Amino acid sequence: MIYSLTDIVWLFFLYSFLGWCVEVCWAAIHRKQFVNRGFVNSPLCPIYGFGSTLFAVFLPELASRPFFLFLGGLLMATMLEYSTGMLMEKIFHKKLWSYSHIKYNLSGYVCARYSLLWGALAVLTMRFANPFLCRIFHMVPWPVTLVVQWVMAGLLLVDFLTTAMAVLGMKVTARNLALLSEGMQHTSRLLQNTLTTRIQRRMEKSFPSIDKAALAQELQKKEMEASSRKTVFAPGCSFYKLACLFFIGAFLGDLTETIFCRLTMGVWMSRSSVVYGPFSIVWGLACALLTLFLYRYRNKSDRHIFLAGTLLGGAYEYICSVFTELVFGTVFWDYSGFAFNLGGRINLLYCFFWGIAAVIWLKFIYPALSRLIEKLPRKTGTILVNCMIVFMIFNMAISSLALARYTQRNTVEAASAKNAKDAQTTDGEEDSFLDDFLDEHFPNERMERIYPNAKIVPKS
Repeated sequence: MIYSLTDIVWLFFLYSFLGWCVEVCWAAIHRKQFVNRGFVNSPLCPIYGFGSTLFAVFLPELASRPFFLFLGGLLMATMLEYSTGMLMEKIFHKKLWSYSHIKYNLSGYVCARYSLLWGALAVLTMRFANPFLCRIFHMVPWPVTLVVQWVMAGLLLVDFLTTAMAVLGMKVTARNLALLSEGMQHTSRLLQNTLTTRIQRRMEKSFPSIDKAALAQELQKKEMEASSRKTVFAPGCSFYKLACLFFIGAFLGDLTETIFCRLTMGVWMSRSSVVYGPFSIVWGLACALLTLFLYRYRNKSDRHIFLAGTLLGGAYEYICSVFTELVFGTVFWDYSGFAFNLGGRINLLYCFFWGIAAVIWLKFIYPALSRLIEKLPRKTGTILVNCMIVFMIFNMAISSLALARYTQRNTVEAASAKNAKDAQTTDGEEDSFLDDFLDEHFPNERMERIYPNAKIVPKS
């Protein structure tokens, strides 16, 4: 079953509401009182909505294979919950939830019990609930659907921004209490706002683990650490460190795949993801994300890192394959000829390779690269990385446009090959200046040289 955008929006809000209901009932049973468990004020828990969205976008083709659907839902939802928990801790400097008291947990962000539950929910929703719900959604008149969805999206956005501002105010208050800084008066005026104060009280009830005194101590500790390391470029697992690892990983990944193709297939083959330079975006993101997720576990045993790398790498490669097919209409790799493959998107052998790569990266390559990166002068490193970020954004934008135009040309040529003129126009319309530019600088020959394994996926 292919879900439309309106279906996904309906599912997002419905499951956000149902998740909120479950959380509120659970809290009421254990705490004997009503507590709004959502991050926002409205009766929604967006993490459940985002989970259902991930299932609907990336897992439809697994609906007929319950085991892999269960495994895919488990991995995706676990990554979502882990990422959300880690991000919220970065914002609050405190865990909003913790599974530390439950067996088989990972830093308190996720635990085996609820990850298994997420997998079961993926099977339940994708095989039974979603088809039934979508039939109901399709009965709603289109104008009503449009108005209701836009209104709900607008209200959720306003609610989220208001809550975020209140939480930011609470964080600033804790910092001022700890440092007795001059900004206390401004923060106090901010907190006099009735709505902000009410939201903050609700946040403290909803997430009792946010303790202002502990938050103040944590902030003070982090600021002292930051001041002691402010002369070091990209310390720890900072943004600039991850950006550097992205560029290095993108280059090394492209180089590794190129050599691998030469050794196994006897040909030199481009493995780049972009039109300018030998950079593999998939590898770059993998190195950055792997470091981000597993940085705190880098001292764990090799078998733990191997298992984490195998699971995360397989899920990551599967998501990338689905994403590129949905966005560009193109498949960049196909493992259908490999044993133990899943829809040609991933295979067991390369999943093991991801696990081995994770061990080698965290145990050997990352420590050496981290030391080299931190040796850069702060000003020079900052300027260099910012320039590289701007270049890569431009590079990815041009590559996306070139790929989209390449797909369009091939689709039109396959649909109607009457003459050369028909192959260069779409629905009788003249090409725009951008189309002419892309046709001139990125013709089929060049695109096929850059992306030799790309396959155009016909739209159904």
